[in-house]
Amino acid sequence: MQNEKEKEATAKQLFGFDFINAEGIFCIMAEKILVLDIDGTLTNSKKQITTPTKQAIDEIIERGHKVILASGRPTPGMRRYERELELSKKGGYLLSYNGARIIECKTNEVVYQQILPLDILPGIYEFAKKNHCGLITYLHETVISAFEPDEYVELEARINGLPIRVVEDFIPFVNFDINKCLLTAPVNVAPQLEMELCEAFGSYASIYRSEPFFIEVMPQNVDKASSLDKMFTQMGISKENVVCCGDGFNDISMIRYAGVGVAMGNAQPQVKEAADYICPTNDEDGLVDVIQKYFLD
Repeated sequence: MQNEKEKEATAKQLFGFDFINAEGIFCIMAEKILVLDIDGTLTNSKKQITTPTKQAIDEIIERGHKVILASGRPTPGMRRYERELELSKKGGYLLSYNGARIIECKTNEVVYQQILPLDILPGIYEFAKKNHCGLITYLHETVISAFEPDEYVELEARINGLPIRVVEDFIPFVNFDINKCLLTAPVNVAPQLEMELCEAFGSYASIYRSEPFFIEVMPQNVDKASSLDKMFTQMGISKENVVCCGDGFNDISMIRYAGVGVAMGNAQPQVKEAADYICPTNDEDGLVDVIQKYFLD
């Protein structure tokens, strides 16, 4: 007779993902995908993954489910959390730049990518200069700034652990492929500037705020939901098996898209309105509640 651990090992070998019920019967689980924003969702207010959250994520990975980190951050700014969750070893994906690039962690292969057309940059630059906005993009592991950094550009660099390089001639300097630009502005003026940018450049780019003070300029028709959909279509995964969790404006598209869309307790009001479920805050290990409810129960 096999003991419980031997049964579990045999089941995993046969099916890859499963569990054994109270009667000792093999039960095949449908593979699910957990998609997690990073800031304000995966991490607490100190930008840390807590031990209970990490343990809960580890458990669902052990059961054969997949984890995707989906952020507006550049790819280098996500690597810390990839390492903490051991996704390059256990498997998973990084969706960076709000969906303009997706990387498979084990192979570091780019499985999806969209590029922002460079001919839009002069207009974006003049708009930022006129309205005293910060303006940045990214080159390798460096934040490239068109102007002297404001407090929001400094915040972006700090949370990603990347240095800032200020370049005098931003337009001729940026002659390489980029996945996004980021404009920064005070909270009280950013919504109006977002609207003006959409009116001027909305036919050439996707423009939306990720934070109250961050305005993202993305390749046309790119957001977290559209990129996830293209990836899942290639993988043959139904969105009904997808749980997406977030707290920011840029998470609304994937929360509406998912089979289950979850807003953190600390989410913006508009995010909560879009969600199927509202969990506790990121400082209350809200993801543990989500994992228990939708993956373990």
